[in-house]
Amino acid sequence: MARPIKDTPTLYGEDARRFIEHMENLKPLSQEKLDDIDRSYNRIMSIFKD
Repeated sequence: MARPIKDTPTLYGEDARRFIEHMENLKPLSQEKLDDIDRSYNRIMSIFKD
């Protein structure tokens, strides 16, 4: 039997500031990386459809 999932802890102070700064400065993925992710997804989905 699985154990219950604990609540996500709330960030305070310096940890919260660093997290917000990181989330505001995310770098977009390149088209090459997005294509690679899409190919991997399609390959995995083809395994489950058969």
